[in-house]
Amino acid sequence: MNAVDSRAVLGSAVRGQRTHVVLSSLLTAAHQAGEAVVPVLIGVIIDDAVAADGYGRLLLWLAVLAAVFAVLSYSFRFGARQAERAVEQAAHELRLALAARVLDPRGGAEKGRLPGELTSLATGDAMRVGALNRALPYGVAAVTAVVVAAVALLWISIPLGLFVLLGTPPLLWFANLLGRPLERRSEAERERAAKASGVAADLVGGLRVLKGLGAEPVAITRYRTTSQDALTATVRAAGAKAWHDGAMLALNGVFLALVALVGGRLAASGDVSIGGLVAAVGLAQFLIGPLANFVWVNSEIAQARGSASRLAAMLSTPPAVAPGSGVLPAPVRGEVRLREVSFAELRGLDLHVRAGELLGVVTPDPAVARALLTCLGREADPAAGSVELDGIPLPALEIDHVRSNLLVAAHDADLFEGSLISNVSTLDGAHAAVDERVLVAAGADEVAHALPDGADTELTERARSLSGGQRQRVALARALAVHAPVLVLHDPTTAVDAVTEARIAAGIRELRAGRTTILVTTSPALLAVADRVVIIENGTGNGTGNGNGTVTVEGTHQDLAAAHPTYRSAVLA
Repeated sequence: MNAVDSRAVLGSAVRGQRTHVVLSSLLTAAHQAGEAVVPVLIGVIIDDAVAADGYGRLLLWLAVLAAVFAVLSYSFRFGARQAERAVEQAAHELRLALAARVLDPRGGAEKGRLPGELTSLATGDAMRVGALNRALPYGVAAVTAVVVAAVALLWISIPLGLFVLLGTPPLLWFANLLGRPLERRSEAERERAAKASGVAADLVGGLRVLKGLGAEPVAITRYRTTSQDALTATVRAAGAKAWHDGAMLALNGVFLALVALVGGRLAASGDVSIGGLVAAVGLAQFLIGPLANFVWVNSEIAQARGSASRLAAMLSTPPAVAPGSGVLPAPVRGEVRLREVSFAELRGLDLHVRAGELLGVVTPDPAVARALLTCLGREADPAAGSVELDGIPLPALEIDHVRSNLLVAAHDADLFEGSLISNVSTLDGAHAAVDERVLVAAGADEVAHALPDGADTELTERARSLSGGQRQRVALARALAVHAPVLVLHDPTTAVDAVTEARIAAGIRELRAGRTTILVTTSPALLAVADRVVIIENGTGNGTGNGNGTVTVEGTHQDLAAAHPTYRSAVLA
């Protein structure tokens, strides 16, 4: 993915909604210009209409004033509507971009980030960047208000108008200078808050495990530390914002006081009429709003920049693997070969899985299993060697094509909120998409029969309404339902009883007959139905040689159980 910086994120948020931003800017500018005209009209009424004979001119000017208020009402309502639409749409598009990056089959975006942090990016940070589309029209409106007020003041008194025109640019420069500390602290605050959110989501997701281990105090301490860091960053950001807003209000107050002082001296010397003085004072009071908007706009821009930096870092995360473009010739036979693969704990691994074979893989070291699954699922490419499917290296193939033909079902696969059948089905939960044999092979038919509405029973978030063994069987059924030419299962039965496990082992063998299946497991029930079993060891001490992430021995489950101590220790202990 191309590098993305914060300016690119901000620019895309505005460009994508430029029509709404321009309309909002025009309407809010018209609103502010109309508000600036109001004190001028009142001054004119005092000097002209009140001094004239009769009520004709007074009624005329009151009608003009009423028309101005009608324009003010229309422009404010529709300008605000356009701005809010631009904010929400920009935030939505940023969330889509983040989701696309997270779901990119090349991976890499989730590395080093907790799920809660990704959620914080997609909600708080995206909305802060989207809010730039509200701040910009209000900034344009504030500039318009100052210009209109300055022109009106020039019309009333040239010295007074020049004072306002020459005094505003330094005020804006100071506003930008004061916003820099807020920008830095805002970015740090969002980063700490996202981390705290991620830790909280992580702890809640593993609450049952924590209680089972009696590890609640450790978890509480971990969250308290992270939360305290987030609180400290938030307090610092709030302090920076308070200092920024207070300093800006003080500058605005001094500026307005000077405008009122100059106007009063001009009125006292007779250079300004009574109506002009009323208009000048009214304009000075009116300017409080636009100048306060400068404070708010500058604060919003500073916070948007901080969030844009975090979003840019996420969007520009390099992919874990490079994309391929090839496809496998049909039909896919399912022959898998690893040639001299070195990755993490794997060292020069040679492994040949014949088409249609049911292969058991035993790895006494769990790190070896993780490394093997990472290479087979192409979550990362090996540092050396190659992984081939039907004689074609995986990097040469389209990633989606690889994963539709070589499916790796992780041990800790998540289920989703919805019905049981929708979690198994590959076609939006349609019953026709699920072969009843799949449910039987995975033991998920028993799960469905135990639920009040059978397979249509609605499950809670992450299917927490099911037991661990029930969730594992539903996840296995989902993997089997794909009918992939090559299926890799990692410890699919660790949470089920021995009788159910034996039934599942027989079901997998029957359902997957003729298709390649790799069982990475230490379950004797599963390994007993495999055509062949290999042991991949890391380190020494296997009794046959020096294994270092390589295949050290192979055979049937019965032969290895009888003759190989390491196998017995890993599988039968």
